[in-house]
Amino acid sequence: MSFKAIRITLLLLVLAVVAANHFFDVLNATDWEEPLWVGVYPINADGSEAAERHIRRLDENDFTDIANWIDTEAARFGTTGEELLQVRLGSPLQEMPPLPSPEHGFIDRILWQFSLRDWADEHDTLPDGLRPDIRLFLLYYDPQSNPRLPHSLGLQKGFVGIVHVFADRRMRGSNRVIVTHELLHTLGATDKYDPGTGLPEFPRGYAEPDRSPVWPQELAEIMGGRIPVSQSHAETPDSLEQVIAGPETAAEIGWQ
Repeated sequence: MSFKAIRITLLLLVLAVVAANHFFDVLNATDWEEPLWVGVYPINADGSEAAERHIRRLDENDFTDIANWIDTEAARFGTTGEELLQVRLGSPLQEMPPLPSPEHGFIDRILWQFSLRDWADEHDTLPDGLRPDIRLFLLYYDPQSNPRLPHSLGLQKGFVGIVHVFADRRMRGSNRVIVTHELLHTLGATDKYDPGTGLPEFPRGYAEPDRSPVWPQELAEIMGGRIPVSQSHAETPDSLEQVIAGPETAAEIGWQ
């Protein structure tokens, strides 16, 4: 057996063990019987003074809307409880997480996921020693220097997300939409937009697919990401008040 074959075999064995453990972790996370603790960790991604100032001004109230949105949307689908989600703000981090490379193949991407999880395990302790169920690392950028952000990601394996957001108080609402989108990815929700065009898929990516006329929509489906205002154009929601979860997303994360 070649070295490459041995490497792949060992990797598959490790993956099988990890997959089994992760299966039960997912069941526990999406039964919604206990509050989920989410740790958010701000990082100055571009080294700018604007990002540094923005991070210094953050407090946990900046993320209250996310927990409230979860409670409200879960209740629409019959899942109720006291504070289904609690968001805690961790200390700012000085180190960047390992980022994926688009040139990486399948094996390299799996190894990157392991390295990200290891990195997250080393940087996810909240000030009171709490170990969160979900870790979201928020990478802040000065919008004057970085008008377009890299693609964010949320991994169900490891319950970890890397979220690229703007260091601008005027963009707090749209930032929360992005953070919530990636948060739901860690719980098993899938994207419902066309990766080529960025347009929400009809009907699963529409908040109100039965609306007549269909366009313009007034709300965004959280995993569709944007508000379709015509067949060929969609706009970014300004806040979570313009966003709901569709039935497919609700089913994927255990809201029954």
